[in-house]
Amino acid sequence: MRILIVEDEHKIANSIKKGLVQEGFAVDVAYDGNKGYDFASSEEYDVLILDLMLPEMGGMEVCRLLRSEGNHTPILILTAKGEISDKVDGLNSGADDYLVKPFAFAELLARIRALVRRPKEDLGSKLMSGNLILDTVSYRVEKESREISLSKKEFSLLECLLRHKGKVVSKEFLMSSVWDYEADILPNTVEVFVGYLRQKVGKEVIKTVRGFGYKID
Repeated sequence: MRILIVEDEHKIANSIKKGLVQEGFAVDVAYDGNKGYDFASSEEYDVLILDLMLPEMGGMEVCRLLRSEGNHTPILILTAKGEISDKVDGLNSGADDYLVKPFAFAELLARIRALVRRPKEDLGSKLMSGNLILDTVSYRVEKESREISLSKKEFSLLECLLRHKGKVVSKEFLMSSVWDYEADILPNTVEVFVGYLRQKVGKEVIKTVRGFGYKID
């Protein structure tokens, strides 16, 4: 899953990114409102973490502008402004959640996971294909009641394919969803990881649609 952090305090932004990367997320960072808006409107993210007091364009304006354009990416406002009126304004501007600084990383992570589990289509916490089950809450993958051990990137790749079950997913989309914007990846990186996944979940699970991408039915 891919997350965008829009936060002008570099230390806070980089600390959050480090923690989220360790949890298996792909993370991009913008340090001002204009750049954050450009990223959010041109790339596809699963969650947007947005500070309110930003240079160039305020977080509230970023939120309203994205919503007015039909962008439904879940937005978590992360700010030092903790008055009830601030929270009301933030949520009324289109945000999905609101967390006040200082905060515990464990709570931030729990809120992000809750937003990620709120997909555009209600798929629930368990994604399935035949006898293959991926649980987005416990981070457990099973096939025929046997647990399969996956790396964080393998898990994210499989989750992305299962969330688009029945559809052909391009390599470009997988790269942008599973790896962050600055990741140094080679053109065949997706092929390599799909190969790893096939060895673990079964070659028949992930189909190659030549010239287009991959598909799970």
